[in-house]
Amino acid sequence: MTPKPSLLHRLSRPFAALADHRSLTVELARRDILGRYRGASFGLLWSLISPFMMLMIYTFAFGTVMGGRWPQVEAGNTSFAIILFAALMVHGFFSECLVKSPNLVTANPNFVKRVIFPIDILPWPLVMSALFHTGTTLVVFLLLRLAMDGQVAWTTVFFPVVMLPLVMLCLAMSWFLAALGVYLRDINQVTPLLSLAMLFLSTAMMPLSSVPESYRWVFMLNPLSFIIDQARAVLLWGDLPDWQGLGIYLLVAMVLLYAARYFFATTRRGFADVL
Repeated sequence: MTPKPSLLHRLSRPFAALADHRSLTVELARRDILGRYRGASFGLLWSLISPFMMLMIYTFAFGTVMGGRWPQVEAGNTSFAIILFAALMVHGFFSECLVKSPNLVTANPNFVKRVIFPIDILPWPLVMSALFHTGTTLVVFLLLRLAMDGQVAWTTVFFPVVMLPLVMLCLAMSWFLAALGVYLRDINQVTPLLSLAMLFLSTAMMPLSSVPESYRWVFMLNPLSFIIDQARAVLLWGDLPDWQGLGIYLLVAMVLLYAARYFFATTRRGFADVL
């Protein structure tokens, strides 16, 4: 008779897969990063060029209208471009995980049909690849901040702590959407639109104080708004993170992570039949 797994064993399952297949996970992440720029003349330099070009487009399109809503811009403490860049780093990480997750399983049917391949690790390389691009974007942000404002806040060291709850949330989202994408292919058409909505219905473009009170609840329910505000706090304003808020966010994200991991493990039995 097979012994019943202990509670500690069950709790460690989402992370045990990463520990047991660390080399494979890193290799898949590396393949995803290099594959994106394969054949491009500038190669990995595009990971630095792309966020800068995106920032210029958004700043040109919205800087005049949205910039005046920020008291820090009016006071001359910083520019709208820098404020926006901090938000785009957070959204860029979330968006990459959101848009790619539904295809994690469907794009790799050969992995599903290999009994020995641990397909439950697929969200990990995706998140690691997204974190790599967030890291390169952070380098561009710091250089731009030095060039434009002549300073970098020492509280920048807390940025990984701010991102940790969102990383756990994106892992949960990846497991859930990867499984759902096998049975509901239309979800691929929805996620890009949802990503755009999550950007414009967050505090990325304007502070919450500039939003009409009757609509503020929409922005407050957006899981990106709190992380964006915390990212700006440590990257721009020199404030310490909201430890209590981050702790609650992390707790909720972990609950969703285990629920999504269970959903993936339950539904994976039918993956081979559908694919």
